Amino acid sequence: MITNEQILQEAQAIYDWLVEIRRDFHKHPELGMAEYRTRDQIIKYLTAMDIPYEKDIANTAVVGFIEGSHPGKTVALRADMDALPIQELNDVPYKSVYDGKMHACGHDAHTAILLGTAKVLKDMQKSLKGNVKLFFQPAEETVGGAKPMIEEGVMENPKVEAVFGLHMAPDLPTGNIGLKYGQMNASSDTIKITIHGKNSHGASPHRGTDAIVIAAHVITALQTIVSRNVDPVEGAVVSIGVIEGGKQKNIIAQEVNMIGTVRTLDPKVRDLVLERIEEVLNFTTKSFGGDYTFELGTDGYAALINNDQMVDIVKNSATELFSTRNIVEGKKPSMGVEDFSYFAQAAPGAFFRLGCRNEERGITHGVHTPYFDIDEKSLPLGVAMQVKNVLSFLT
Repeated sequence: MITNEQILQEAQAIYDWLVEIRRDFHKHPELGMAEYRTRDQIIKYLTAMDIPYEKDIANTAVVGFIEGSHPGKTVALRADMDALPIQELNDVPYKSVYDGKMHACGHDAHTAILLGTAKVLKDMQKSLKGNVKLFFQPAEETVGGAKPMIEEGVMENPKVEAVFGLHMAPDLPTGNIGLKYGQMNASSDTIKITIHGKNSHGASPHRGTDAIVIAAHVITALQTIVSRNVDPVEGAVVSIGVIEGGKQKNIIAQEVNMIGTVRTLDPKVRDLVLERIEEVLNFTTKSFGGDYTFELGTDGYAALINNDQMVDIVKNSATELFSTRNIVEGKKPSMGVEDFSYFAQAAPGAFFRLGCRNEERGITHGVHTPYFDIDEKSLPLGVAMQVKNVLSFLT
């Protein structure tokens, strides 16, 4: 029987190794579907640990496999590994060496933690009842790597019966674990709109159809969908983030292109919002004598819904390893998105948050900012949590 003390000791024993790995990944950030060096480094570490793996899955994904010495269930652990197009402004020895690229969301830590978890579990292989799959996933920040990984069969042979994932949480002090039962993150859809008008000279606007004026009315009308069509207690956001139109200051614009996002917590609300967008576009453009095209992007993510029994396992792990005082249970879902949702759809899953805030050291900045960093004392705590989650599920 492996005790909680042993798990914590094993995780703390590799602290320096975890820091070295995390800092190496942090110095060499790579964007979604271009994580080639990261992939090769992961393969190097897995090879050194004598853990078999598969590569060339969903472009840059790597899947490691630890087969227990005793038959049992199969559980998967996921770490995303891509960075963001942000210029790092931290003055640290492990600062990004690439201009315009930075690990500003903690994926370098996620990857290091999964490698550390693999190292500890490998050492426990002789007593392990069941199997562990290690999912190193690309492109969480962009096109999403989870769905293509699943489509290429990572949840099969052997079939994955449960999946755990974590995310660094700069709003929680190091040592705290954030939990959320049920829905944790929203779904997202990209909307692409083109407003069609008719060119004319700026001195003769009556001879044309001003696509810019139409677009202005469309944007205003779109904001009423959430405020006037969606139940106030439901979650929904409609945002237009890009607008491009016009060629010359004295020419009435013939075309305006807009790109935005729709985020919702409920599939029925999602259907309602998308239906109303189409209606707003149809009636608004027609009333001004124009037209439109509306395209729904293919890069949206499904809502992340945690399995309550799996969250119970995470909660129990945090309680036994640390204390109930270290557990922060969320009451409301986030309107942010997370493509771990696809793994959680394919098998019972739990996604939790790992505190990494340290106010004494000035580590307080949020994700997706140029000053984001983590308290590296959180790394072995993440390893211990994932090891405990695996052992709890398999036994």
